[in-house]
Amino acid sequence: MVKDGGHAVPDIKLRAVVFDLDGVLVDSFGVMREAFALAYREVVGEGEPPFEEYSLHLGRYFPDIMEIMGLPLEMEGPFVRESYRLAHRVRLFDGVTEVLEALRERGIGCAVATGKSGPRARSLLEGLGVLPLFDHVIGSDEVDHPKPAPDIVLRALDLLGVGPDEAVMIGDAVTDLASARSARVRAVAALWGEGDPEPLLDARPDAALDSPAALLDWLLEAAG
Repeated sequence: MVKDGGHAVPDIKLRAVVFDLDGVLVDSFGVMREAFALAYREVVGEGEPPFEEYSLHLGRYFPDIMEIMGLPLEMEGPFVRESYRLAHRVRLFDGVTEVLEALRERGIGCAVATGKSGPRARSLLEGLGVLPLFDHVIGSDEVDHPKPAPDIVLRALDLLGVGPDEAVMIGDAVTDLASARSARVRAVAALWGEGDPEPLLDARPDAALDSPAALLDWLLEAAG
């Protein structure tokens, strides 16, 4: 099924795709929940870790989320440590490899623009065996202003050598869509993760797709 946000497949010559990482390429929600809980108990102490609130801010850089939630920035150290320790549990969503291989075969550039740090994102993708399928992987620590600012998307476009009208961004958070639109890039909502689809649909993306297979069909049609 393909849900669209009020726009048909764009009449463009697609040359590049910018992907968010968590919830789009990889199923990392369980690992994220466990790492957050361990970091919270280590730094804050007793009480229920507010993961549901944390999940509302996914797509943003971890320190920015801590500031928004009023939580200690010291949580970042144990959160990153546990995320590395548990990384072997993270899996690619079914169909993602096929999407990436098909885009590469057609000469369409691929980049990752993630709320994670660059080294952590590249380590994860390398462990999953798909790092070579990306031209660039950019973390929020590698731009001046992370999502929802446009910086990380604009950086991806610059590295890929394409203009905003030749690219799309795929994200599973409203923050991703906002970053794409600020960069004047078409925004596609990925609905196959564990996030609540309603905020994404309310944000009226250019398309909202419920599987990597549906995404591939949409991208190939956009590529012409």
